[in-house]
Amino acid sequence: MPDLLRLRGFSFFFAVALLGVLLLAAPSAHAQGNRRIIQFTGIVASGDSLLGIPGATIYVPKAGRGTASNAYGYFSMAVLAGDSVVIRSLGYANQTIVIPADFQRQSYSVIIQLREDATMLGEVRVFPYTTERDFKKAFLALRLPTERGSAAAANLNEQLMRRIFNTQPMGAVANFRQTMDRQQYNHDARQGMAPNQYSNNPLLNPFSWLQLIQQVKKGEFKKKDTDD
Repeated sequence: MPDLLRLRGFSFFFAVALLGVLLLAAPSAHAQGNRRIIQFTGIVASGDSLLGIPGATIYVPKAGRGTASNAYGYFSMAVLAGDSVVIRSLGYANQTIVIPADFQRQSYSVIIQLREDATMLGEVRVFPYTTERDFKKAFLALRLPTERGSAAAANLNEQLMRRIFNTQPMGAVANFRQTMDRQQYNHDARQGMAPNQYSNNPLLNPFSWLQLIQQVKKGEFKKKDTDD
């Protein structure tokens, strides 16, 4: 019987404590439910050039909600009056913006300038061996393949290189160069200035006429007649 009375007393005490906690939490919950919903918009930019920072995160840590800026640094999200909004991006220092608790408008727009916060990391050396001593030991014991019988020696074989040279097709650059040379050769042949002596007409070559005039002025033909 005393145990039953003790159990009923404990249940009554627990019920009174739970009722007190609910009564204390009711005003705060009611106040939070009455907080104004505000559309929080803005642009996240770098502090030195005011260029938009894409992919910056804008979130409310206590509420666990947030968003990210677009390619131009613009963002838009719904917050409550009195929220603390954290803006962060890789390479920049974090920044916190507090929405005023008594803010009466439906939208809150800002331009957030983040400061660069570059961190120089220490040098990290990666070795394929546990210690430098093991690496030196393996390096000194390394045996490279000889030149004879290797792939490099086979690729430099004279017969193979000659076969590749003789069977190598002509590329676009070589075709263009050959076509241009052929057109120039035909043009020179028509003008009597072709390099081939069989296709070169000396009567149409101005240099041949110039040479003939110089020979006449010098009297080279007269000297030949006198000698005959």
